[in-house]
Amino acid sequence: TVTENFANVIHGLNASHLTDRVIQRSKRMILDTLGVGLLGTSTDVFHKVTQYSKIYHSDASSTVWGHSDFRLPPLYAAFVNGVAVHSMDFDDTWHPATHPSGAVLPALLALSEILSQKQKFSGLDLLLAFNIGIEVQGRLMRFSNEASNVPKRFHPPAVVGTMGSAAATAKLLALDQFKCKAALAVAASYAGAPMANAATQTKPLHIGNAARHGLEAACLASLGLQGNKQILDMESGLGAFYTDYTPQFLPTLQSYSWLLDQQDVAIKRFPAHLGTHWVAEAVSSLRKHLVETDDSVPTSRIKKIVVKVPVVRYVNRPFPNSEHEARHSFQFAACTALLDGSISVQSFSDQKISRPELKELLSKTKLEYPADNKPSFENLYCEVNVTLQNGKMFSERCDTFYGHWRKPLSTDDLKKKFHSNASSVLSVEATEGIIETVDNLEKVEDCSVLGTFLKGTQSTKVLS
Repeated sequence: TVTENFANVIHGLNASHLTDRVIQRSKRMILDTLGVGLLGTSTDVFHKVTQYSKIYHSDASSTVWGHSDFRLPPLYAAFVNGVAVHSMDFDDTWHPATHPSGAVLPALLALSEILSQKQKFSGLDLLLAFNIGIEVQGRLMRFSNEASNVPKRFHPPAVVGTMGSAAATAKLLALDQFKCKAALAVAASYAGAPMANAATQTKPLHIGNAARHGLEAACLASLGLQGNKQILDMESGLGAFYTDYTPQFLPTLQSYSWLLDQQDVAIKRFPAHLGTHWVAEAVSSLRKHLVETDDSVPTSRIKKIVVKVPVVRYVNRPFPNSEHEARHSFQFAACTALLDGSISVQSFSDQKISRPELKELLSKTKLEYPADNKPSFENLYCEVNVTLQNGKMFSERCDTFYGHWRKPLSTDDLKKKFHSNASSVLSVEATEGIIETVDNLEKVEDCSVLGTFLKGTQSTKVLS
């Protein structure tokens, strides 16, 4: 069966299967995920889920990123750290559409801390388990053509992320083929979250739950809990989430090829839905035609703004009223980039969202949906047209933004992003320690050193 094939591959893959490209790309993903997670510990949603999780106690405990004053049981450390990673929609994105790293890394780091009391896990152990978690997600997404499009019904990380977390943690637990199969079966019954909660504080919980539930599934499987042995083969199994589900076998271990070897991930430059990054880049190019000597844009001279994008209903928000709605608004991205020349973490503050000049521009903005603009992160484009009161029109188009897998961030820019995010929470020494550790992860003898750096020195201030 396909389920048995997945279990055999999860169990059978070893560090010698990792290629140099997979190692380098996954290290970039790990560094970026730690950075956005650390920044995310300053958010209101992280504060809420942390306060809730403090009711749980265990003799075994794991690091809560950015906090040295308390720890949580590993399941809840995975949960809150996963929520932090997605709390600003700043984490990596893959194709078919999912956020792969946040569902896996928090679970692995939480688990490695409690297992390290009995044995050490090297950086290479962490890289192997992490890549198995990423690989399982990518392979499952390719069981459906429907998954290639931006999602409409459910949030993919809540489904494939849960399965990836289970696979990754099963590997770290060194489960045999039978228990790996059980872990996948158990995880499938934790999977799923509706897209209706996009642009709300609940959406980050999808990543936190994926990390926690995958870890829980692997732990239960390790104790002998069993589920359907054909969970990946059946329409009533994982196929319940897709109308065109066609499961396939993985490559053989003798000649294994990783999806991450074939396609990189997108790493974001600002915290918002990936589709808005095409918009921001097109508008930033157009802005040079309008800007005045004081670097401002004369909003009163603008008659209308037309943004041509694919149909993605949950990112069509003409007048966003919260940071989470603004992160899921083509219109907000266009008008903010036009006003400011770029979009940053600060762009989503209440003060920026409520400014009158932004609302004026939003009232002049409309979306159009060209038939050839497909709702796929591989193929979509954005074209922006601005018409002035005097009839003059300017237009720019973006087919691939900087940070997309076709145009990845440079190593320097990736580290700048991490440094900016992490240094808001950690000391300079801890920030640099993480960079150096991840840079050399395949040579690190004990990956628990990451937990030492991640805990920080004090609780972080909550940003609303």
